[in-house]
Amino acid sequence: MGLVVVSVVLRLATRGRIDAWMRSREGVPKWQLRLLIQLRDRLVLIYFVILSWGLYWVMQQLTWPSRSRIIGIFATMAFAWLVIGLGSRLVRNRTLRRIVEWSLWAYATLVALGLLDEAVVFLDSMAVSIGTFRLTALVLIKAVLLIAALLTGARLVTQAAAGGLRRNEDISPSMQVLAIKVTQLILYGFVVLVGIQSLGFDLSGLAILSGAIGVGIGFGLQKVVSNLVSGVIILLDRSIKPGDVISLGETFGWIDSLGARYVSVVTRDGREYLIPNEDLITGQVVNWTHSNDRVRLDIYFGTSYHDDPHLVRRVAIAAATGVTRVLAVPNAPVCHIVGFGDSSVDYILRFWISDPTSGLTNVRGNVYLALWDAFQDNGISIPFPQREVRLLGEDLPAKSPESAP
Repeated sequence: MGLVVVSVVLRLATRGRIDAWMRSREGVPKWQLRLLIQLRDRLVLIYFVILSWGLYWVMQQLTWPSRSRIIGIFATMAFAWLVIGLGSRLVRNRTLRRIVEWSLWAYATLVALGLLDEAVVFLDSMAVSIGTFRLTALVLIKAVLLIAALLTGARLVTQAAAGGLRRNEDISPSMQVLAIKVTQLILYGFVVLVGIQSLGFDLSGLAILSGAIGVGIGFGLQKVVSNLVSGVIILLDRSIKPGDVISLGETFGWIDSLGARYVSVVTRDGREYLIPNEDLITGQVVNWTHSNDRVRLDIYFGTSYHDDPHLVRRVAIAAATGVTRVLAVPNAPVCHIVGFGDSSVDYILRFWISDPTSGLTNVRGNVYLALWDAFQDNGISIPFPQREVRLLGEDLPAKSPESAP
């Protein structure tokens, strides 16, 4: 109890300095900052471990073995609690994390009390037999801990590999996604095989059963398998990659991520569409940025027959060139007459942009505003339809005042 009180006092005495030191470490990587926060939250336990092991060493030197044994048990259990608390944070699944924590905590307690051998014999005696297969509680606990450790290791390796691939500019985004998916498949497949084998199953005996199950799953999950295969094809042929601007039916937006089953497309209004990979393979997709980011846009307008068409073309080209995001080189805006309408001379104005991810409607609107201002400054009018009604035949007789209602 005295060690606990001293540990709390030390934590209160050093809180200000430690918090100030941590605030000065804001530029460190995130994983280091998370580790420092975990250590700061466990300072009382850290102080208790240090003090208890120090007291245990002093008592050993003073030849008090009977009393030092109790201190050693508490020191061992506190140290195990600290290590288990920090290590279990690597396991993201909450249920699996609890299982790992309680299992390791029980193991550390049994080791500290010297009861590990008796516990092993007891757990090995608790078994379920199915034919020649025998599953004990000890084997099950070992398998769960092994799978948890392998899953954590696979996740960390995948994250490290993904970070390295994304920093490599020589690899295209689609190949980066493919490499990450293949790495995940290999690592997690290895975890599953090792987990099954750790339970005592004979993997060679599962070959025939897995084949039969695979055929049944193949018929029942045709769409899922089709989307998986389509996703691999998309990644291999590089027809679509993260960041591309696509149009599929009524959906227009840029690709946010490529998944095993679907592609995430984010539109300008913030909506996120999850489009199955099969639709991108079998349907007609417009990829605005497949080979390059330049996109040509067309605007139609008309002017009065009294306006000089040569002047209209020059004014329209100059107005479009002055709009932000409109390219002047290598493809400058052009304007052509496309017809003589009932009320106006019809034109088409074509211009190019290099950032379709920033939107198409807004740049069209800016060009229309620039045309309006330029036409107002140069006296060019935009006509509207006018209709003249003529009545053919004899004049209608006028009504006399007496016949009016």
